[in-house]
Amino acid sequence: MEESTSREKVLKAVRDALVNPMDPPYSNEERTDDIYVSPESEYNEIAFAEALARVNGDFVYCSDEDEFAAHLRSFLESRKIDSLHCYEPDLQNILNDNGIFCINSREDFKECEAGITTCEFLIARLGSIMVSSMQPCGRKGFIFPSVHIVVAWRNQLVFDLKDAFSAMKRKYAEKSMPSMVSVVTGPSRTADIEKTLVMGAHGPEELLVFFIDQDESVQEADE
Repeated sequence: MEESTSREKVLKAVRDALVNPMDPPYSNEERTDDIYVSPESEYNEIAFAEALARVNGDFVYCSDEDEFAAHLRSFLESRKIDSLHCYEPDLQNILNDNGIFCINSREDFKECEAGITTCEFLIARLGSIMVSSMQPCGRKGFIFPSVHIVVAWRNQLVFDLKDAFSAMKRKYAEKSMPSMVSVVTGPSRTADIEKTLVMGAHGPEELLVFFIDQDESVQEADE
């Protein structure tokens, strides 16, 4: 075939590479060891809190769900937030049991001041939050509110990204994996405009993580 276009040249190079693959240059390379420096703290919750602070997120430690409710109520009152949106039934139950009003009408979503969601996992090394489309709040819950509040339990905390993906495979072993798995690292930011850092340009301006130091007992993946 005459190589008359750049596209044909690229396709030919790809076909040649598939037919005659090159041997790895370092066949004895060990790929199982961690390549990152270990965190200063041996406790994942401390490592997560420190990493989250470095990306401008806020970490709130709660010993149990009662303390979580007290901290959340104090935050909402201090910020005069009247419209807290929540679309996750189990989380709604916790809020209702503690006298915290939340809105679950999707028609009122555009008026929300803050949104509260759970997550799939917390990643200690990065200070990141793994979320997915299988959560009842859907994709909109992570990017629309100007204040995004995340609630997580102790057994959702893992050290690294690979640990989170391994846990996801176990969690959805008997179900289809979510169509979207994403990682949130701090509030939304961009420096696209004149290289000036702008917070909240494409999502929440503020990110808070309420960490409950108990194992999660109510949240399960939905079909």
